[in-house]
Amino acid sequence: MSQWILLRGLAREARHWGAFEAALGAHGLVGAGERAVCIDLPGNGAEHAQATPHSVFAMMDSVRARAAATNVRLPCRVIAMSLGAMVATAWAQRHPGEIERLVLINTSMRPFARLHERLRPAAWPTLGHIAMNWSRPERCEASIHRLTCNRGDAIDADIAQWSQLRRTHGASAANALRQLAAAARFRAARDAPRCPVLLLSSAADRLVDPTCSARVANQWRASHAVHPWAGHDLPHDDADWTCRAIATWLDEHRTHTNEYERVRHADDSSHLSGT
Repeated sequence: MSQWILLRGLAREARHWGAFEAALGAHGLVGAGERAVCIDLPGNGAEHAQATPHSVFAMMDSVRARAAATNVRLPCRVIAMSLGAMVATAWAQRHPGEIERLVLINTSMRPFARLHERLRPAAWPTLGHIAMNWSRPERCEASIHRLTCNRGDAIDADIAQWSQLRRTHGASAANALRQLAAAARFRAARDAPRCPVLLLSSAADRLVDPTCSARVANQWRASHAVHPWAGHDLPHDDADWTCRAIATWLDEHRTHTNEYERVRHADDSSHLSGT
């Protein structure tokens, strides 16, 4: 089984995946005795001391280098959110032999989406409040939670944990701005990556219009599943649904591949027998 790499989004780090890592194993998406490999974008989490590059492609180079340093087996599979999904897309399009499967969650990118779809206007005041309170962990993380999460059963615990992560490994304001600017400038190729792609989006995403994922899926003729109530942070709001959607997609693709091979071998046999 190919290894999974997990990439988070703007100013988020590996530990923001929370229970999602365990859910991958519970749904059989990670082999026995293995774990998914979480890689932080430069400027976030374990890489928070780095200056974030000014382009998504430079972030992609950093992620590839980190994957090589941790001996990730290639080709690998990637699950990526938001800005991380742009980095994963750049990777799959620039180095197609290195990615076997690609899952993109609540992403947006040119040329498939407009500015007001990539960042919904209703979210702009909250984004301003987050920027103004960047150095105040609790206030900042409470605003992020309201904007990106729709599951409310553990709000206080989430904010406490995320505030601590911000104090110890949080992205600087300068790095967050670099990431935002890089995301705004990034332009994906219109042609789909060579590997199979699954788009996952949240119908109730208050940050990014789910139309963005729908357009990418339509352009690339990729699979697309929509969660009915989750927010932008889909793996946080419903890790089990996310894993089931990925597992179903993998099973469907495996079935289609096996059927294709069966028909191809049947045709080859008929040709050889002269029938």
